[in-house]
Amino acid sequence: MVVGVDVGGTNIEVGAVDSDHHVLRRAKAATPEGGPDDVLQTITALVRSLDVHPIAVGIGIPGVVHEGRALTVPNLIGWTVDVDLIGPLTEQLGVPVTLGNDANVGLLGEWTAGAARGGRNVLGLWMGTGIGGGLILDGRPYVGSRGAAGEIGHVIVSAGGALCTCGRRGCAEAYAGRRSMRGVATAMVDAGWETSLFRIRDDEHKTKLTSKVWARALEEDDPLAVKLFDTAIETLGVAVGSTINLLDLDRVVIGGGLAEKLGQDLADRLFDAATPWMLKPNPELKFVVSELEDDAGVIGAAVLARAGLITT
Repeated sequence: MVVGVDVGGTNIEVGAVDSDHHVLRRAKAATPEGGPDDVLQTITALVRSLDVHPIAVGIGIPGVVHEGRALTVPNLIGWTVDVDLIGPLTEQLGVPVTLGNDANVGLLGEWTAGAARGGRNVLGLWMGTGIGGGLILDGRPYVGSRGAAGEIGHVIVSAGGALCTCGRRGCAEAYAGRRSMRGVATAMVDAGWETSLFRIRDDEHKTKLTSKVWARALEEDDPLAVKLFDTAIETLGVAVGSTINLLDLDRVVIGGGLAEKLGQDLADRLFDAATPWMLKPNPELKFVVSELEDDAGVIGAAVLARAGLITT
C-alpha cells in the first residue's frame, strides 16, 4: 500500500492506493494559507488520518520541483523561497517520500489508469486555481532539464498583458486560472458589473469561487461568468494550439475541477479554440477529459511513490 498526496491551491487530498490503482481510503482538507510549514503539517495529519501503514508516500505540488525541493510555488500563499519537502516529511512519516509537480503527477495517473492510456505524445492540461500542464513525450513522462517542463499556464499569450501570480505579464494562467478570474470578477463588480458568482459562492457555503461556483454560474448564463470563461477558453486555445505545433501531440487530456463539472463539452470547446492556431496537427489528435477526476493526482502520486522505491 502506498499513499498519494495531491496538493492544490484550494484543497489537499490524500488517498491510500493499492497496486491496481484503486483508492481504498481518502481524506481531504483545505489548503492552509500560512506557508510551507502549515502545508507540511496538514499533509502529515491527513496521511496519518488514513490509519494505514504505507511503504511510501508520493506528493504532487503546484510548482517547479527539482531534486526533492519546490523551487517556486506561485499558487500557494507564503512560498517565497525554495522549500525542502522530502526531508521533513520523510522524518515525520517514517517512509520514503517522492515529490513531483501536481500536473505532471495528475497526467501520470491518467497515463497509467485513465484517459491518457496508450498515448505516446500527450499534454495534460489542469484547470484549477492556476493552469497546470504535464507532458508524455515519445511514450515517457517528460519533466525537462530541471523539472519545469509542461508549464503551459506560464506560456506567454499576450506580451505585456495581464499580471500573473508568477510576477510576469501575459501568461495563459493570468486569463484562465480561477484565482486570476476571481480577481478580474471582483474588479469588474467594483466597476459596476452585476454577477451571480458571489451569491452562488455564498449559497454553496464556499469561501472562494470554486469550480462548482463557476459551473453553476455558467449554467445560469451569468453574463460576467460567461464573458470571463470565454476569454479563458480563447486564451488556452492559443497556448494549446502553439504547444501542439511545437510537440506534434496525439492527445490532450483536460483535468481539474472545471473538467469534472463541465465534462467533454469543455474538451470540445478547447479543441475548437485551439484549431485555428494549429499548423498541421496529427489527424488522430484527440481532446478528452480526465477519467479519474479528483483521483488523478492521488493515483499519479502513488505511481510516483512506487517508482521512487524502484529507483532508490
